[in-house]
Amino acid sequence: MKVGGSAVIGVQRDQVWTALQDPAVLVRTIPGCERLEESGHDTYRMTVNAGVASIKGVYQGEVALTDPLAPESFTLRARGQGAPGTVDATVMVRLTEIDGGTRVDYDADAVIGGMIGGVGQRMLGSVARRTAGEFFSAVEEHLLAPAPTADTATDDSGGPGVPEPEAATVGAVRPAGAVHERPAKARTETRPWVMLASFGMGAGVAVGGVVLGWLLGRGSRRRTP
Repeated sequence: MKVGGSAVIGVQRDQVWTALQDPAVLVRTIPGCERLEESGHDTYRMTVNAGVASIKGVYQGEVALTDPLAPESFTLRARGQGAPGTVDATVMVRLTEIDGGTRVDYDADAVIGGMIGGVGQRMLGSVARRTAGEFFSAVEEHLLAPAPTADTATDDSGGPGVPEPEAATVGAVRPAGAVHERPAKARTETRPWVMLASFGMGAGVAVGGVVLGWLLGRGSRRRTP
């Protein structure tokens, strides 16, 4: 199964690249993602919250970043499995400078095994592109948000607010095992097709989320009397 698409983010390319490499940003912007744990250099385990009927629950996934060419391109490898089958996706992501911002293009190639192979590719592709669009919009909103001031450094209850993540340095090595969690006020429940949205930094979100959402959803429905 192949899925491709693009998005325009109204921010300079270097800033977009940094955001797409920063797990502290990703955990805030990937739909349904509650937690990212760095298991090695540019590899992550993630926790995603699904809040829909028969597939309500918390699920896990894995993603690895390879072949980074800052600030132009990188490749993602995403894996997931459920009772009815498996998915193994490779996603190529390219960033191009344009007037007024950055164009992000992605091409995903997923190998699907098990009963999930019977799901229509046209439907999966359409929802995948929509999901990736939601993610890129959240990244743009994050990057364009005004920097917090001393007056806004507390939350509504008067306690200390959640600090903004520091900008990631291109090529910086973060310690394995670092954990990044979505701030409590920003926690959300995701729809089935973005079940493992953290498959991504934009593109893996699409394929991994859509396919594994169907995997887990179909498995739950088959077990329901």
